[in-house]
Amino acid sequence: MLIRSWDRGDEEEWRAWLAEGRDFGLLAANGGPGEGPVLVPTHFLLDAERGEVLLHLAAPNPLLAAVRADPQVTLAVTDGYAFAPGHWRGAPGTPTSYYASVHFHCTAEVVESAAAKAEILNRQLAHFQPETPEVRVVPGEGELARQLPGLRGLRLTVNEVRAKFKYDDKKPAETQYAIAGRLAERADGRGRGRDQYAAARTQLLRRHRRRAAVPRTAPEGTTGPLDNAPRTDRSYGPTLRTDRPRATG
Repeated sequence: MLIRSWDRGDEEEWRAWLAEGRDFGLLAANGGPGEGPVLVPTHFLLDAERGEVLLHLAAPNPLLAAVRADPQVTLAVTDGYAFAPGHWRGAPGTPTSYYASVHFHCTAEVVESAAAKAEILNRQLAHFQPETPEVRVVPGEGELARQLPGLRGLRLTVNEVRAKFKYDDKKPAETQYAIAGRLAERADGRGRGRDQYAAARTQLLRRHRRRAAVPRTAPEGTTGPLDNAPRTDRSYGPTLRTDRPRATG
């Protein structure tokens, strides 16, 4: 994913964005020789303190075979997308897409034992179904336990996080703010994808406010005083890198 300096999201930003309830993404693993990637849409549980992502899949899922052959995977979470017509954006009138996307680059481990699978399932249940604390998986007990042989857990150790919030931060702030009104018009029902246009407007305005808080000494186009600096989050996991520097094209 190409991330230009003005689109880059820092750790505080992407953590807050995910914490708003974004726990469904697209998990990609490398396919075999001559094959394309294996992709699985899935709910997941991010454990920020341990630096890991937990999920489960049906045992026949082809992604599991791909992981056993190559454990390097990517989990992508994307939301708040909208099409921005060229005439919204001023000269030279080039249309673009708005979106927020966070990619977790991970090393995956297939979890086979009944006890370890039950632990993953129970942590997911506590997150996604907190209103029923009595519903838990105990190996050897009950209907849920009888389904364990047909499931496999996945534990993803997060090695790097790359976050992009593409909402025209390179444009003059007044232009960016005016586009929010255009997005509101479409969100009000005069176009398709009302929910996503509203979500894109929310993110654009948040980024606009963030720009207003940048110290005057920050480089033009940045979203924070350390926007172009590599960051390492030791509290999240000793091997995690947040958006290591890459060519921006």
